[in-house]
Amino acid sequence: MKREQLIALCKRYGAVLLNSDDEMLNIAVVGEPGSQLLESLRFATQKRIDIECWSQEKMDQHLHMATQTHLPAVNKGSGTAVELLNQTLEQALLQRASDIHFEPLADRMRVRLRVDGVLHPLTALPFAQTATVIARLKVLGNLDIAERRVPQDGQFTVELAGKSVSFRIATLPAKYGEKVVLRLLHQVEQTLDIRQLGMTACQHKAFSSALKRPQGLLLVTGPTGSGKTVTLYSALQSLNTPAVNICSVEDPVEIPLEGINQTQINPRAGLTFQNVLRAFLRQDPDIIMVGEIRDGDTAEIAIKAAQTGHLVLSTLHTNSTTEALVRLQQMGVARWMLSSSLLLVVAQRLVRKLCPHCRTRNGEHTAVPPSLWRRPLPRWHAGGCDHCYHGFYGRIALFEVLPVEGELRQAIAGELSTEDIHAQARRDGMTTLFENGCLAVEQGLTTVEELLRVLGTPYEN
Repeated sequence: MKREQLIALCKRYGAVLLNSDDEMLNIAVVGEPGSQLLESLRFATQKRIDIECWSQEKMDQHLHMATQTHLPAVNKGSGTAVELLNQTLEQALLQRASDIHFEPLADRMRVRLRVDGVLHPLTALPFAQTATVIARLKVLGNLDIAERRVPQDGQFTVELAGKSVSFRIATLPAKYGEKVVLRLLHQVEQTLDIRQLGMTACQHKAFSSALKRPQGLLLVTGPTGSGKTVTLYSALQSLNTPAVNICSVEDPVEIPLEGINQTQINPRAGLTFQNVLRAFLRQDPDIIMVGEIRDGDTAEIAIKAAQTGHLVLSTLHTNSTTEALVRLQQMGVARWMLSSSLLLVVAQRLVRKLCPHCRTRNGEHTAVPPSLWRRPLPRWHAGGCDHCYHGFYGRIALFEVLPVEGELRQAIAGELSTEDIHAQARRDGMTTLFENGCLAVEQGLTTVEELLRVLGTPYEN
């Protein structure tokens, strides 16, 4: 009998199925098990039957947790490490989590899921299972179980909900044991289309125009997890034709793209960003993508490639478009080199998207300084429903796009400050991340609170 049929059978007689393996069923009932339940189970299966007698309070708590997680709740008394882990992985997949955190504490193992950029706690795992669960994870990731003193990382693939799901695993020694973080890979088919990124019409026009240039440097900036990789891959996909040779160097290669020569760095073997970039220049490239500009050497090679007939795309970790200019200068790049090679800078963030099924407008408004936004912002509330997770479903990108041309190019070449360059960009029509966020709030796509959580309160100009 299948697990679903066993669950239905137990439910019919007021019992719950806790665990089922090849040899034994583990169920729970309130008080003493009825004879009809036992007879039905013996007729349905030849497995040994282990029955736990619970109080009504414990049963209610169990059913509440099962409803909260949409999966069988963890049975702290009898679940094996494999079962506990499988339930957690299935929960992560169901809730569209990007990361799973396993954190050993003094008396339990805390488990949290990052959903749409925010961590949410699950039911903690029992302390007695901590070492076993971590060992199981390390076995899956082909890591050294005996080594607990240094961080390790790896990758594995398991079957969940009828499909293969890949994870990246990273361990870290902590006070009460090893902390483990899993990153879900490729669990969602991402549409790599620059028209679907969420840019405004003006931003999309400037971005597309820069991609059509035969040479120059195009930068995408933002913190880790702000969607830079998807923006770059979408740009590459729009340029991916048999007429051009596209080469990318990444750490790691996150999304394989047919028709693009993707190289993953390997510092231990001497395969660094700088070495790969130098090799690219002997591979007759038209377009080069550098996963990240991390140091002055990489920046210098990338800019020289942009000056010698190649279109170069890359990322930086900065908070805004104009801050990218400062960061490159700090890496030793001369202003005249920047002004002659830079085509466009994109800054972006991801904010959680309000669920359209349960969002409501409560009639109140939030006053915003006129220098930041010209109108009070509406207040939205979403209490959560069957379609979403805590009132949100997915994320949308906010963009700040800075085309480098005309007077702005001259300002970069001169000795003007970042504030002066930003002011010139504003005169040229650039809208800021915060302004685009305010527009999203007005459209009911996100909330003021979410905007401030991601961007903070900007300085008034």
